[in-house]
Amino acid sequence: MHLQESGEMYLETILILSKEQTRVRSLDVADYMGFSKPSVSRAVGLLKNGGYIIVDGNGYITLTDEGRNIAEKIYERHTVMTDVLVHLGVSKEVALEDACKMEHVISDESFEAIKRHMKGRK
Repeated sequence: MHLQESGEMYLETILILSKEQTRVRSLDVADYMGFSKPSVSRAVGLLKNGGYIIVDGNGYITLTDEGRNIAEKIYERHTVMTDVLVHLGVSKEVALEDACKMEHVISDESFEAIKRHMKGRK
């Protein structure tokens, strides 16, 4: 199953929240993303059925290995693309917003080339 951009965003959010707090619930995801509880509940169900997350009996969400791999890939793209844009003179706010869009569409080949280029400049 190929995830849509929204699914990737949910996984990335769960990853970010799990770095900030010990347990993550749907309510935490809804608050962080500014989405309604029913929307998040539906997405959580889809991610659970897809094998990307596990939801325990208390409603706590854990990323599966596959879910974590996708989340970390998207998160890395987000942070690297933000850094690239800031390095080019884009304001932090605009860089964060644009990186959020770019992280879902950039090819692996282009992203790896950007990472190599940035490493050479440091």
